[in-house]
Amino acid sequence: MKSKPHFIRRTAALCLAVLLALSTTVLAAEPSRTQARQEDLEFLYDGLKAYHPNLFANTPEAEFLALKAEIGTRLETESDVDFALDLMRFTALAKDSHTALGGTGSLMAQIHFYPMALSWRSGRWYLTAAPAADTALLGKEVTALNGRPMDEVVDTFSAILSADNPVKLRREFRQSCMAADFYEYLGLAKAGESLVLTLADGGPLSLAPVSYSSFGDMEIAQLGASLAAPPTAQQASYYWAQALDSRTYYIQYNTCREDPDLPMETFAAQVWSDLDTSGAARIILDLRNNGGGSDGVIWPLLTVLRQAMDLGTEVVGLIGEATFSSAIINAVELQEMGAVLVGDSTSGSVDHFGSVGSFRLPNSGFSVGVSTKYIDLGTILDADAGRGVVPLEPDLSVPQTMADTLSGKDSAVEWLLAHPEKLSQKDFPDAPLTRGRFLGQLYGASGQPAASWDAPPFTDLLGIEWYLHPINWAYQCGIAKGSADGSFAAARGLTWQEAAVFLVRTAEALDQTPAVTRAAPLPDILCQGAWDLDALERAWSWGLLPEAGNFTQAPTRAQGEAMAAALLG
Repeated sequence: MKSKPHFIRRTAALCLAVLLALSTTVLAAEPSRTQARQEDLEFLYDGLKAYHPNLFANTPEAEFLALKAEIGTRLETESDVDFALDLMRFTALAKDSHTALGGTGSLMAQIHFYPMALSWRSGRWYLTAAPAADTALLGKEVTALNGRPMDEVVDTFSAILSADNPVKLRREFRQSCMAADFYEYLGLAKAGESLVLTLADGGPLSLAPVSYSSFGDMEIAQLGASLAAPPTAQQASYYWAQALDSRTYYIQYNTCREDPDLPMETFAAQVWSDLDTSGAARIILDLRNNGGGSDGVIWPLLTVLRQAMDLGTEVVGLIGEATFSSAIINAVELQEMGAVLVGDSTSGSVDHFGSVGSFRLPNSGFSVGVSTKYIDLGTILDADAGRGVVPLEPDLSVPQTMADTLSGKDSAVEWLLAHPEKLSQKDFPDAPLTRGRFLGQLYGASGQPAASWDAPPFTDLLGIEWYLHPINWAYQCGIAKGSADGSFAAARGLTWQEAAVFLVRTAEALDQTPAVTRAAPLPDILCQGAWDLDALERAWSWGLLPEAGNFTQAPTRAQGEAMAAALLG
């Protein structure tokens, strides 16, 4: 998913330009501050509507219009900072992590700050920066701000922070939690008064707001400045790799961009050479620092990892809060390969609005990043089936703990080094069953019969799927025939009709004649629109289709396992 620094949609841009031209003509002079703000507000609304593929997917248009009208009543009197926060609040109504107001750094000199930083570790908030006089409090848990529980504070910040899931909201709060004006705007603090932090062990700590210039002159102590860093700490490189021990090879992939000094193809070849020499049993691909870019950059490396997996090497992906945008796509691709994800939930959602473009407000100069398309990974990846706009969760949760942070340890990597056993993906039995996965289930239940592993038989296969060999087998046996255009649509949801056809063809390919175990007639609902009634009747009479199944809904993964086992178990 490539980000675009700027774009122009001609029709919408011309309409907006006409509006501006008319405004200028009528005023015949520089607009007043109130008029300029109104112009920016209208421009923001029109721009979001023009560029976003579905601006009102999460919030009705009526709420946008109501807030726009409300903001319009205070344009003459509010401060520049509050106006910017109004625009942030308006943009945040989209509830889209890729659509947000930016370029507000010009107001920095007008903003006040609390001299602190907060960090999230394994379900708790901790103080990670404070005035030097309070150094002893660093690393202590923070349970409330101005008497409000942390969950309530973060939820209140959702009014101005653009986020489509709770992890993204939490991350956005962490990055803005020191801005005193935000608390005042949201009614969490009074102007000029101190913010009181409730500490679980010690405190409370009272922090007075300071101006930007004074903030820059303060002596601030930061947790981590003197802590030891683990060997897997984030490095400035786009990507790098090294062996952690005799059986573990580690790759850190920090941005979905190609290093001009080390092309990905060259890096992937180096990785393959290292693996050939080391004979590592496990490869760790770390995406925890990756905020996105272009999802296709990693493909030479994924090809190498697929080859290593085919030779018996285990691949484990690491994800965390900072994993976002294109890095989410790459992480789900790892699951599509059969790799296990370890770590913590991501701020990026599995399916999401993205492919960011931008426009600029004419008077304030604020930039607006806006999504231009909806990315539905379920259309191309079985691993996404049934997920939607939710954080990507690891198969195995191993979040970074504060104790390990203070000890200079990487929680997830330490856990993996201590657990060399083969890991398994989390089971989602109720997820929709795809065509590719069902063939994988049939192949597994058949005992994984031998077949030649040629190039993917269908044009729309990626070539890295865990079910690639099963599809090759199914194709060679006449079970999977695909479409006339050479495609197969492996990630598409399986229908009951298709399930029956695949079951019957598998029985024929393996020269089996299942016994008739069911005399009851085929349910009418399965007959409706049937294009292969014979296959449905045979699969039904053999007892392969669930007798009490809800045939108004597509088959689930658990039902697929049961059907494959009934035929071949």
